[in-house]
Amino acid sequence: MKQIQVGLIGFGTVGSGLAQTLLEQKERLQKKTGAEIILTQVADTSGRPLPEQFSEVILTRKATDIFTNPDIDIVVELIGGMEPARTFLLEAIKHGKHVVTANKALLSVHGKEIFEAAVAHNVEVGFEASVGGGIPVIKSLKEGLVANRIESIIGIMNGTANYILTKMTDEQLAFDDVLKDAQEKGFAEADPTYDVEGIDTAHKLAILMTIAYGKHVHLDDVSTEGISSIKPIDIEFAKEFGCRIKLLAISHQHEDNVEARVHPTMVPNSHMLANINGAYNAIQFKGDTVGNVLLYGPGAGMMPTGSAVAADVVDIGRNILCNSVNRVPALSYLPENIGLPSITPMSDLSGPYYFRITALDKPGVLSTISGIFSKHNISIQSVFQKSRHEFDPVAIVIRSHIASEEAVQRCIEEIDSLDVCPEKTVKIRILLDDE
Repeated sequence: MKQIQVGLIGFGTVGSGLAQTLLEQKERLQKKTGAEIILTQVADTSGRPLPEQFSEVILTRKATDIFTNPDIDIVVELIGGMEPARTFLLEAIKHGKHVVTANKALLSVHGKEIFEAAVAHNVEVGFEASVGGGIPVIKSLKEGLVANRIESIIGIMNGTANYILTKMTDEQLAFDDVLKDAQEKGFAEADPTYDVEGIDTAHKLAILMTIAYGKHVHLDDVSTEGISSIKPIDIEFAKEFGCRIKLLAISHQHEDNVEARVHPTMVPNSHMLANINGAYNAIQFKGDTVGNVLLYGPGAGMMPTGSAVAADVVDIGRNILCNSVNRVPALSYLPENIGLPSITPMSDLSGPYYFRITALDKPGVLSTISGIFSKHNISIQSVFQKSRHEFDPVAIVIRSHIASEEAVQRCIEEIDSLDVCPEKTVKIRILLDDE
Protein backbone atom coordinates (compact mmCIF):
# COMPACT_ATOMS: atom_id res chain seq x y z
CA MET A 1 0.00 0.00 0.00
CA LYS A 2 1.23 3.53 -0.77
CA GLN A 3 2.38 5.65 2.12
CA ILE A 4 2.10 9.37 2.96
CA GLN A 5 4.66 10.21 5.64
CA VAL A 6 4.13 13.11 8.03
CA GLY A 7 6.61 15.05 10.14
CA LEU A 8 5.24 17.00 13.11
CA ILE A 9 6.85 20.04 14.76
CA GLY A 10 5.37 20.50 18.24
CA PHE A 11 3.73 17.80 20.34
CA GLY A 12 1.56 20.03 22.50
CA THR A 13 -2.21 20.02 22.80
CA VAL A 14 -3.01 20.20 19.10
CA GLY A 15 0.00 18.14 18.04
CA SER A 16 -0.99 15.28 20.31
CA GLY A 17 -4.57 15.64 19.03
CA LEU A 18 -3.36 15.20 15.45
CA ALA A 19 -1.22 12.19 16.38
CA GLN A 20 -4.15 10.57 18.19
CA THR A 21 -6.48 11.26 15.26
CA LEU A 22 -4.13 9.70 12.70
CA LEU A 23 -3.69 6.66 14.96
CA GLU A 24 -7.36 6.12 15.81
CA GLN A 25 -8.60 6.79 12.27
CA LYS A 26 -5.82 4.90 10.50
CA GLU A 27 -8.01 2.16 9.04
CA ARG A 28 -10.78 4.56 8.05
CA LEU A 29 -8.33 6.88 6.31
CA GLN A 30 -6.85 3.95 4.41
CA LYS A 31 -10.32 3.04 3.12
CA LYS A 32 -10.92 6.65 2.07
CA THR A 33 -7.54 7.36 0.47
CA GLY A 34 -6.07 4.03 -0.58
CA ALA A 35 -2.89 4.95 1.29
CA GLU A 36 -1.35 4.58 4.71
CA ILE A 37 -0.90 7.96 6.40
CA ILE A 38 1.96 7.59 8.86
CA LEU A 39 3.29 9.92 11.53
CA THR A 40 6.98 9.26 10.95
CA GLN A 41 8.83 11.84 13.01
CA VAL A 42 8.14 14.40 15.73
CA ALA A 43 10.30 17.40 16.65
CA ASP A 44 9.68 18.63 20.17
CA THR A 45 11.95 20.54 22.56
CA SER A 46 10.23 19.52 25.81
CA GLY A 47 12.46 16.50 26.33
CA ARG A 48 9.45 14.36 27.22
CA PRO A 49 9.19 10.93 25.55
CA LEU A 50 6.21 10.32 23.29
CA PRO A 51 3.30 8.28 24.68
CA GLU A 52 3.70 4.52 24.41
CA GLN A 53 1.32 4.17 21.46
CA PHE A 54 3.73 6.25 19.36
CA SER A 55 6.80 4.16 20.17
CA GLU A 56 7.59 3.67 16.47
CA VAL A 57 7.67 7.43 15.79
CA ILE A 58 11.13 9.00 15.61
CA LEU A 59 11.57 11.75 18.22
CA THR A 60 14.02 14.61 17.76
CA ARG A 61 14.60 18.03 19.26
CA LYS A 62 15.63 19.57 15.93
CA ALA A 63 13.06 20.72 13.40
CA THR A 64 15.78 20.58 10.74
CA ASP A 65 15.82 16.80 11.10
CA ILE A 66 12.30 16.78 9.73
CA PHE A 67 13.00 19.14 6.79
CA THR A 68 15.96 17.05 5.68
CA ASN A 69 14.27 13.66 6.11
CA PRO A 70 13.78 12.49 2.49
CA ASP A 71 10.94 10.17 3.45
CA ILE A 72 8.66 12.90 4.81
CA ASP A 73 6.05 14.30 2.41
CA ILE A 74 4.18 16.72 4.68
CA VAL A 75 5.51 18.89 7.52
CA VAL A 76 2.97 20.00 10.13
CA GLU A 77 3.85 23.06 12.26
CA LEU A 78 1.94 23.26 15.56
CA ILE A 79 4.19 25.31 17.85
CA GLY A 80 2.39 28.63 17.36
CA GLY A 81 3.82 32.15 17.57
CA MET A 82 5.77 34.07 14.95
CA GLU A 83 9.30 32.73 15.32
CA PRO A 84 10.67 30.16 14.87
CA ALA A 85 7.40 28.99 13.28
CA ARG A 86 7.81 31.31 10.28
CA THR A 87 11.36 30.15 9.67
CA PHE A 88 10.39 26.49 10.05
CA LEU A 89 7.59 26.76 7.49
CA LEU A 90 9.74 28.61 4.98
CA GLU A 91 12.59 26.12 5.40
CA ALA A 92 10.23 23.18 4.96
CA ILE A 93 8.87 24.77 1.79
CA LYS A 94 12.40 25.36 0.45
CA HIS A 95 13.10 21.66 0.99
CA GLY A 96 10.10 20.82 -1.18
CA LYS A 97 7.83 19.71 1.65
CA HIS A 98 4.13 20.38 1.70
CA VAL A 99 3.18 22.18 4.92
CA VAL A 100 0.20 22.31 7.27
CA THR A 101 -0.27 24.82 10.08
CA ALA A 102 -2.90 25.95 12.59
CA ASN A 103 -1.01 29.20 13.17
CA LYS A 104 -3.53 32.00 12.56
CA ALA A 105 -1.32 34.70 14.07
CA LEU A 106 1.51 33.83 11.71
CA LEU A 107 -0.70 33.66 8.62
CA SER A 108 -2.44 36.97 9.39
CA VAL A 109 0.95 38.72 9.47
CA HIS A 110 3.28 36.69 7.23
CA GLY A 111 0.75 34.80 5.12
CA LYS A 112 1.65 36.60 1.89
CA GLU A 113 5.30 35.58 2.21
CA ILE A 114 4.45 31.97 3.06
CA PHE A 115 1.89 31.46 0.30
CA GLU A 116 4.14 33.05 -2.32
CA ALA A 117 7.04 30.81 -1.25
CA ALA A 118 4.78 27.75 -1.58
CA VAL A 119 3.81 28.77 -5.13
CA ALA A 120 7.47 29.29 -6.03
CA HIS A 121 8.39 25.79 -4.83
CA ASN A 122 5.20 24.11 -6.09
CA VAL A 123 4.08 22.80 -2.71
CA GLU A 124 0.79 23.07 -0.85
CA VAL A 125 -0.15 24.92 2.33
CA GLY A 126 -2.97 23.56 4.48
CA PHE A 127 -4.39 25.81 7.20
CA GLU A 128 -7.93 24.61 7.93
CA ALA A 129 -7.31 24.59 11.70
CA SER A 130 -6.30 28.26 11.74
CA VAL A 131 -9.95 29.40 11.80
CA GLY A 132 -12.86 27.80 13.60
CA GLY A 133 -11.13 24.80 15.21
CA GLY A 134 -13.04 21.73 14.10
CA ILE A 135 -15.42 23.64 11.80
CA PRO A 136 -14.54 23.18 8.09
CA VAL A 137 -14.60 26.93 7.46
CA ILE A 138 -11.65 27.29 5.10
CA LYS A 139 -12.69 24.41 2.83
CA SER A 140 -16.29 25.61 2.72
CA LEU A 141 -15.23 29.11 1.75
CA LYS A 142 -12.64 28.29 -0.90
CA GLU A 143 -14.42 25.28 -2.42
CA GLY A 144 -18.07 25.00 -1.40
CA LEU A 145 -18.73 28.71 -2.01
CA VAL A 146 -16.31 29.11 -4.92
CA ALA A 147 -19.05 30.26 -7.32
CA ASN A 148 -20.12 33.11 -5.03
CA ARG A 149 -19.09 36.71 -4.69
CA ILE A 150 -18.79 36.88 -0.91
CA GLU A 151 -20.71 39.96 0.21
CA SER A 152 -20.12 39.66 3.95
CA ILE A 153 -18.47 37.68 6.73
CA ILE A 154 -19.90 37.92 10.24
CA GLY A 155 -18.84 35.57 12.98
CA ILE A 156 -18.11 34.57 16.54
CA MET A 157 -14.55 33.32 16.21
CA ASN A 158 -13.21 33.15 19.75
CA GLY A 159 -14.62 30.61 22.18
CA THR A 160 -13.08 32.22 25.26
CA ALA A 161 -14.73 35.58 24.65
CA ASN A 162 -18.03 33.92 23.79
CA TYR A 163 -17.89 31.79 26.94
CA ILE A 164 -17.29 34.89 29.08
CA LEU A 165 -20.12 36.89 27.49
CA THR A 166 -22.49 33.91 27.76
CA LYS A 167 -21.77 33.46 31.49
CA MET A 168 -22.14 37.21 32.09
CA THR A 169 -25.51 37.14 30.31
CA ASP A 170 -26.96 33.97 31.79
CA GLU A 171 -25.64 34.25 35.34
CA GLN A 172 -25.40 38.04 35.84
CA LEU A 173 -21.69 37.84 36.65
CA ALA A 174 -18.95 40.48 36.29
CA PHE A 175 -16.26 40.18 33.61
CA ASP A 176 -13.38 39.62 36.04
CA ASP A 177 -15.24 36.85 37.88
CA VAL A 178 -16.08 34.98 34.68
CA LEU A 179 -12.55 35.40 33.33
CA LYS A 180 -11.13 33.81 36.48
CA ASP A 181 -13.61 30.94 36.13
CA ALA A 182 -12.66 30.49 32.46
CA GLN A 183 -8.97 30.34 33.36
CA GLU A 184 -9.60 27.75 36.06
CA LYS A 185 -11.56 25.60 33.58
CA GLY A 186 -8.91 25.94 30.88
CA PHE A 187 -11.04 27.99 28.48
CA ALA A 188 -8.80 31.04 28.91
CA GLU A 189 -5.03 31.42 28.93
CA ALA A 190 -3.13 32.80 31.92
CA ASP A 191 -2.64 35.89 29.74
CA PRO A 192 -6.03 36.24 28.02
CA THR A 193 -5.23 39.44 26.12
CA TYR A 194 -5.42 37.98 22.60
CA ASP A 195 -8.82 36.41 23.34
CA VAL A 196 -10.62 39.16 25.26
CA GLU A 197 -9.17 42.13 23.36
CA GLY A 198 -10.24 40.74 19.99
CA ILE A 199 -6.75 40.10 18.58
CA ASP A 200 -7.24 36.36 18.08
CA THR A 201 -10.52 37.08 16.27
CA ALA A 202 -8.78 39.67 14.08
CA HIS A 203 -6.18 37.06 13.05
CA LYS A 204 -8.95 34.79 11.84
CA LEU A 205 -10.92 37.51 10.07
CA ALA A 206 -7.81 38.56 8.12
CA ILE A 207 -7.38 34.98 6.88
CA LEU A 208 -11.03 34.59 5.87
CA MET A 209 -11.07 37.95 4.09
CA THR A 210 -7.98 37.01 2.09
CA ILE A 211 -9.74 33.90 0.78
CA ALA A 212 -13.14 35.55 0.32
CA TYR A 213 -11.97 38.62 -1.60
CA GLY A 214 -8.72 37.52 -3.22
CA LYS A 215 -6.78 40.24 -1.40
CA HIS A 216 -3.86 39.79 1.01
CA VAL A 217 -5.45 41.18 4.20
CA HIS A 218 -2.97 41.84 7.02
CA LEU A 219 -3.72 41.87 10.74
CA ASP A 220 -3.00 45.61 10.77
CA ASP A 221 -5.91 46.16 8.35
CA VAL A 222 -8.42 45.00 10.96
CA SER A 223 -9.84 47.56 13.42
CA THR A 224 -10.02 45.77 16.77
CA GLU A 225 -11.81 46.34 20.08
CA GLY A 226 -12.23 43.89 22.96
CA ILE A 227 -14.78 43.03 25.64
CA SER A 228 -12.93 43.91 28.85
CA SER A 229 -14.94 47.14 29.30
CA ILE A 230 -18.30 45.30 29.19
CA LYS A 231 -20.13 45.37 32.53
CA PRO A 232 -23.30 43.65 33.81
CA ILE A 233 -25.25 46.87 33.27
CA ASP A 234 -24.47 46.66 29.54
CA ILE A 235 -25.63 43.05 29.48
CA GLU A 236 -28.89 44.01 31.20
CA PHE A 237 -29.63 46.85 28.80
CA ALA A 238 -28.90 44.55 25.86
CA LYS A 239 -31.59 42.23 27.21
CA GLU A 240 -34.03 45.16 27.48
CA PHE A 241 -33.32 45.96 23.84
CA GLY A 242 -33.95 42.35 22.82
CA CYS A 243 -30.25 41.66 22.15
CA ARG A 244 -27.26 39.69 23.37
CA ILE A 245 -23.72 41.07 23.36
CA LYS A 246 -21.24 39.12 21.23
CA LEU A 247 -17.67 39.75 20.13
CA LEU A 248 -18.09 39.78 16.36
CA ALA A 249 -15.78 39.79 13.39
CA ILE A 250 -17.48 41.76 10.62
CA SER A 251 -16.57 42.37 7.00
CA HIS A 252 -18.75 43.73 4.20
CA GLN A 253 -17.66 44.18 0.61
CA HIS A 254 -18.57 47.52 -0.98
CA GLU A 255 -17.55 47.64 -4.65
CA ASP A 256 -13.73 47.78 -4.47
CA ASN A 257 -13.55 48.43 -0.69
CA VAL A 258 -13.99 46.01 2.20
CA GLU A 259 -14.70 46.51 5.90
CA ALA A 260 -12.46 44.78 8.43
CA ARG A 261 -13.51 45.13 12.06
CA VAL A 262 -13.76 43.23 15.35
CA HIS A 263 -15.73 44.63 18.28
CA PRO A 264 -18.43 43.85 20.85
CA THR A 265 -21.83 44.08 19.25
CA MET A 266 -25.43 43.99 20.42
CA VAL A 267 -26.99 41.26 18.31
CA PRO A 268 -30.81 41.09 18.02
CA ASN A 269 -32.24 37.88 19.47
CA SER A 270 -33.80 37.14 16.07
CA HIS A 271 -30.34 36.87 14.47
CA MET A 272 -28.79 33.39 14.19
CA LEU A 273 -25.57 34.50 15.89
CA ALA A 274 -27.38 35.70 19.02
CA ASN A 275 -28.00 32.09 19.99
CA ILE A 276 -24.41 30.82 19.68
CA ASN A 277 -23.37 30.39 23.29
CA GLY A 278 -20.64 28.94 25.46
CA ALA A 279 -17.24 28.22 23.94
CA TYR A 280 -18.67 27.58 20.47
CA ASN A 281 -17.86 29.44 17.26
CA ALA A 282 -20.09 30.30 14.32
CA ILE A 283 -19.29 32.04 11.04
CA GLN A 284 -21.89 33.37 8.63
CA PHE A 285 -21.03 33.98 4.98
CA LYS A 286 -23.34 35.79 2.59
CA GLY A 287 -22.84 34.91 -1.05
CA ASP A 288 -24.53 36.60 -3.97
CA THR A 289 -25.71 33.20 -5.26
CA VAL A 290 -26.31 31.09 -2.15
CA GLY A 291 -27.44 33.76 0.33
CA ASN A 292 -26.60 33.27 4.03
CA VAL A 293 -24.69 30.18 5.18
CA LEU A 294 -23.92 29.53 8.87
CA LEU A 295 -21.16 27.17 10.02
CA TYR A 296 -21.22 26.22 13.71
CA GLY A 297 -19.17 24.03 16.01
CA PRO A 298 -16.29 23.77 18.50
CA GLY A 299 -13.76 26.50 17.81
CA ALA A 300 -10.83 25.02 19.72
CA GLY A 301 -9.70 21.97 21.68
CA MET A 302 -7.26 19.13 21.19
CA MET A 303 -9.41 16.74 19.16
CA PRO A 304 -11.54 19.22 17.13
CA THR A 305 -8.44 21.12 16.04
CA GLY A 306 -6.54 17.88 15.51
CA SER A 307 -9.41 16.77 13.25
CA ALA A 308 -9.02 19.92 11.13
CA VAL A 309 -5.24 19.44 10.83
CA ALA A 310 -5.78 15.82 9.83
CA ALA A 311 -8.21 16.94 7.11
CA ASP A 312 -5.44 19.07 5.58
CA VAL A 313 -3.00 16.17 5.74
CA VAL A 314 -5.50 13.92 3.95
CA ASP A 315 -6.28 16.55 1.30
CA ILE A 316 -2.62 17.05 0.50
CA GLY A 317 -1.99 13.30 0.62
CA ARG A 318 -4.75 12.68 -1.91
CA ASN A 319 -3.26 15.29 -4.23
CA ILE A 320 0.19 13.69 -3.93
CA LEU A 321 -1.29 10.29 -4.81
CA CYS A 322 -3.00 11.75 -7.88
CA ASN A 323 -0.03 13.88 -8.95
CA SER A 324 -2.24 16.96 -8.84
CA VAL A 325 -0.47 19.35 -6.47
CA ASN A 326 -2.25 22.71 -6.06
CA ARG A 327 -5.35 21.51 -7.86
CA VAL A 328 -7.22 23.88 -5.53
CA PRO A 329 -5.25 27.11 -4.94
CA ALA A 330 -4.45 27.62 -1.26
CA LEU A 331 -6.35 30.94 -1.20
CA SER A 332 -9.03 29.88 -3.72
CA TYR A 333 -7.95 32.57 -6.21
CA LEU A 334 -5.07 31.85 -8.55
CA PRO A 335 -1.91 33.50 -7.15
CA GLU A 336 -1.60 35.96 -10.04
CA ASN A 337 -5.11 37.23 -9.33
CA ILE A 338 -4.54 38.10 -5.66
CA GLY A 339 -3.86 41.76 -4.90
CA LEU A 340 -3.83 44.13 -1.95
CA PRO A 341 -7.05 45.28 -0.26
CA SER A 342 -8.64 48.70 -0.06
CA ILE A 343 -9.96 48.84 3.50
CA THR A 344 -12.96 51.03 4.27
CA PRO A 345 -11.95 53.45 7.07
CA MET A 346 -13.95 53.00 10.26
CA SER A 347 -14.83 56.70 10.10
CA ASP A 348 -16.81 56.01 6.89
CA LEU A 349 -19.10 53.45 8.57
CA SER A 350 -22.45 54.11 10.19
CA GLY A 351 -25.03 52.31 12.28
CA PRO A 352 -27.04 52.46 15.52
CA TYR A 353 -25.13 52.70 18.81
CA TYR A 354 -25.45 52.07 22.52
CA PHE A 355 -23.61 54.49 24.81
CA ARG A 356 -22.99 54.15 28.54
CA ILE A 357 -21.83 57.46 29.95
CA THR A 358 -20.62 57.74 33.54
CA ALA A 359 -21.48 61.17 34.92
CA LEU A 360 -21.92 62.98 38.22
CA ASP A 361 -25.58 63.29 39.20
CA LYS A 362 -25.83 67.09 39.00
CA PRO A 363 -28.48 69.41 37.55
CA GLY A 364 -27.95 70.17 33.87
CA VAL A 365 -25.59 67.27 33.13
CA LEU A 366 -28.08 65.31 31.04
CA SER A 367 -29.00 68.47 29.13
CA THR A 368 -25.31 69.13 28.39
CA ILE A 369 -24.75 65.61 27.14
CA SER A 370 -27.86 65.69 24.98
CA GLY A 371 -26.66 68.94 23.52
CA ILE A 372 -23.34 67.36 22.51
CA PHE A 373 -25.20 64.57 20.71
CA SER A 374 -27.27 67.15 18.86
CA LYS A 375 -24.16 69.17 17.98
CA HIS A 376 -22.70 66.13 16.23
CA ASN A 377 -25.97 65.27 14.42
CA ILE A 378 -26.54 62.06 16.36
CA SER A 379 -30.25 61.39 16.75
CA ILE A 380 -31.19 59.90 20.14
CA GLN A 381 -33.71 57.08 20.16
CA SER A 382 -33.96 56.63 23.93
CA VAL A 383 -32.31 57.70 27.21
CA PHE A 384 -32.09 55.81 30.51
CA GLN A 385 -30.54 56.96 33.76
CA LYS A 386 -29.61 54.66 36.62
CA SER A 387 -29.63 56.96 39.64
CA ARG A 388 -27.83 56.36 42.92
CA HIS A 389 -26.95 58.72 45.75
CA GLU A 390 -26.90 62.40 44.96
CA PHE A 391 -23.67 63.58 43.29
CA ASP A 392 -22.36 60.00 42.94
CA PRO A 393 -21.50 58.95 39.37
CA VAL A 394 -24.50 57.50 37.57
CA ALA A 395 -24.86 55.57 34.34
CA ILE A 396 -26.58 57.44 31.55
CA VAL A 397 -27.48 55.02 28.78
CA ILE A 398 -28.32 56.39 25.36
CA ARG A 399 -29.44 54.47 22.31
CA SER A 400 -29.02 56.27 18.99
CA HIS A 401 -30.52 55.97 15.57
CA ILE A 402 -28.07 55.38 12.71
CA ALA A 403 -25.07 57.66 13.10
CA SER A 404 -21.68 57.95 11.44
CA GLU A 405 -18.65 56.48 13.22
CA GLU A 406 -16.75 59.72 12.72
CA ALA A 407 -19.47 61.75 14.44
CA VAL A 408 -19.68 59.20 17.25
CA GLN A 409 -15.94 59.40 17.91
CA ARG A 410 -16.01 63.22 18.05
CA CYS A 411 -19.06 63.12 20.33
CA ILE A 412 -17.41 60.70 22.77
CA GLU A 413 -14.20 62.72 22.86
CA GLU A 414 -16.15 65.83 23.82
CA ILE A 415 -18.23 64.04 26.45
CA ASP A 416 -15.18 62.37 28.01
CA SER A 417 -13.48 65.76 28.33
CA LEU A 418 -16.25 67.02 30.65
CA ASP A 419 -15.29 67.39 34.32
CA VAL A 420 -18.57 65.73 35.29
CA CYS A 421 -17.66 62.52 33.43
CA PRO A 422 -15.02 60.70 35.53
CA GLU A 423 -14.84 57.52 33.38
CA LYS A 424 -14.49 56.79 29.70
CA THR A 425 -17.70 56.34 27.75
CA VAL A 426 -18.47 52.80 26.61
CA LYS A 427 -19.94 52.44 23.13
CA ILE A 428 -21.31 49.24 21.62
CA ARG A 429 -22.46 48.99 18.03
CA ILE A 430 -25.85 47.44 17.39
CA LEU A 431 -26.15 44.92 14.55
CA LEU A 432 -28.86 45.71 12.04
CA ASP A 433 -31.48 43.01 11.52
CA ASP A 434 -30.60 42.53 7.86
CA GLU A 435 -26.85 42.06 8.38
